[in-house]
Amino acid sequence: MIDTIIDIALKEDIGDGDHSSLSCVPSNAKGHAKLIIKDEGVIAGIELAERIFKRYDPTLKVVIFKQDGTKVKYGDIALEVHGSSRSILATERLVLNFMQRMSGIATQTNKIVSLLEGCPTKLLDTRKTTPGIRYMEKWAVRIGGGHNHRFALYDMIMLKDNHIDYAGGISQAIKRTNEYLISTGKKLKVEVEVRNEEELKQVIETGMVNRIMLDNFTPERIKAVLPTIPKEYETEASGGITLETIREFAETGVDFISVGALTHSFKSLDMSLKAFF
Repeated sequence: MIDTIIDIALKEDIGDGDHSSLSCVPSNAKGHAKLIIKDEGVIAGIELAERIFKRYDPTLKVVIFKQDGTKVKYGDIALEVHGSSRSILATERLVLNFMQRMSGIATQTNKIVSLLEGCPTKLLDTRKTTPGIRYMEKWAVRIGGGHNHRFALYDMIMLKDNHIDYAGGISQAIKRTNEYLISTGKKLKVEVEVRNEEELKQVIETGMVNRIMLDNFTPERIKAVLPTIPKEYETEASGGITLETIREFAETGVDFISVGALTHSFKSLDMSLKAFF
């Protein structure tokens, strides 16, 4: 999947040729470039950058100074790349685009994870990602210290409000889901979203799920309902959670907190790739 994404991105950016470089840079020119950090945060995408350089031109040499997950500051050198000047120029923007975004996600994730220090609650991402590059964004979440929720629609079943309403209710949705799993032979975890205490009661009465998502419950409501949920079910809090309130949610004892903002509302980390001699 990673190589496919890289190939599509290179095709999108280069098309029938990097004419800026082809027109003025000699074909045999050799160059060196440093990836310079111009911000403060957690670096992510180093491993991916090396893969991009090598996939485009296996003769490029990459020297890495900062590993993924390392905290960086203005002026730090993350890596150097040596080889064909044309190849460096052709891959420069793609490397920066991915690294800036991945580092922004990793930085934001790391900040939120630090707010949960001392709590057993795990921070999860969501499917609110940029279409086509989800793998890279969820990779960045892991680098920042968070955990991935399901990757897509095919690796876990999540019965959300619309599924429940279309199915005719919680009990019907859960029963049909388990019949589907039996008939297809698929081994998928099942999570169900509940919007209130009555829906939670229906889930517990029906059973046959692995995780219960408490959607838009306040910390006080979560504390009140957790004792009623059998220990066999994982619990997840989602919706209406901010940096200011996430610690309070974690202290309820809920197993997971999912935050869509990890991948849809982050600030990219500033960096540049500069030639040196």
